[in-house]
Amino acid sequence: MPMGTLDRTPPPFFRQGPSALSKLVFFSALALFLMVADVRFKLVGPVRQALAVALLPLQRALAVPLEIWQGGGAYLQGLQAAQAGQRAAQARLVAQSERAQRTEQLAQENAHLRALLGLRPALKIRSQAAELLYEAADPYSRKVVIDRGAAQGVAAGSPVIDEAGVLGQVTRVYPHTAEVTLLADKDAAIPVLDARTLQRGAAFGAGGSPGGMELRFVSANADIRVGDPLVTSGLDGVYPPGLAVARVAAVERRVSTGFARVQLALQANPDGVRQVLVLDPVALQLPPRPAPATAAAAAAAASAPTARGPRAGKGPK
Repeated sequence: MPMGTLDRTPPPFFRQGPSALSKLVFFSALALFLMVADVRFKLVGPVRQALAVALLPLQRALAVPLEIWQGGGAYLQGLQAAQAGQRAAQARLVAQSERAQRTEQLAQENAHLRALLGLRPALKIRSQAAELLYEAADPYSRKVVIDRGAAQGVAAGSPVIDEAGVLGQVTRVYPHTAEVTLLADKDAAIPVLDARTLQRGAAFGAGGSPGGMELRFVSANADIRVGDPLVTSGLDGVYPPGLAVARVAAVERRVSTGFARVQLALQANPDGVRQVLVLDPVALQLPPRPAPATAAAAAAAASAPTARGPRAGKGPK
C-alpha cells in the first residue's frame, strides 16, 4: 500500500479537543457571567426556581429515611417524657388531695374551737384575679402594673399573691390599672412569723440582693436557722395570716453588733408569673379602732368605783 494513502489522523479515543487552559478560561468566564447576571439582572432566578421545583420530589424522597429516624427518636423521647410527667402529675395530685383533706379537717377544727371559745369567725378574704401588664419604667424599683383598678374594687394596700406566696402590695390605684410594689423593692416591708419558732419579725426589701429580702433587727443569739419558713403574721391589718413569704437563705451572726444578718429567699418569683390574685386588705373587715378620746373615756369608766344605789327616802321616779 502506498504510504500516501495511510490515514494519519488520531483515532477518536485519543482526540483531545480544546486544550485544558481553553476550557478553564471558558468555564471561568461563563461562571463569572452567570454570577453577574444573577446579581445584577436576576436572570438565573427563574432557572433556580424551576430546578428547585423539579428536584423537590427527589429531595423529599431522599429525606424520608432521615425524617423517619429522627421522628422515631423524638417520638420515643416524647413518650418517655410524657409518661414521666404523668407520673409526677399523679404524685402531685395525690399529695395535693391529701393536703386538701387535711386543710378541710383543720378548717373544721378551727371553726369548732372558735365557736367553743366564743371568738369571732375567721375573716373571709375577698379576692379577684388580675394579670400583669408590664413592669414600671423606674429602673431603681421593683414594681409592676396589673389590669385591675379602682373600677374593679382594688384599693391601695391590697395584697397581691400567686400560688407560691406573697408577691407584693398595691401602692397606687388608677381607674383601670394598679401599681404593685414587689417585696424585693428596697422600700417594701412586711411583718412575718417564723413558722418553726413562732417568733415575729419584719422583713425588708433588699433591692439588688440575690435573696430579695432580709430580716432586720434580729438578735445574734436568736433561734433562727437556714430553711425556716416565714409566713405573714396578720398583725399589720393588710396581709391575712399564714401566707408564705420567704425562707431563710443565710444567717450571719455578728457578735460585735449584737444583731444577725438574715438573708431571705422569696417563695414567689415575680419574674415568672403572669396571673395573680388581689386580696382585700384585712383592715376592711376588722372593727374600727376606737378614737383616742373614746378609749380614754372607756378606761376611766372601767377604773372608776361602782356607782351607789338610790338614796334612802327617795323612791324611783
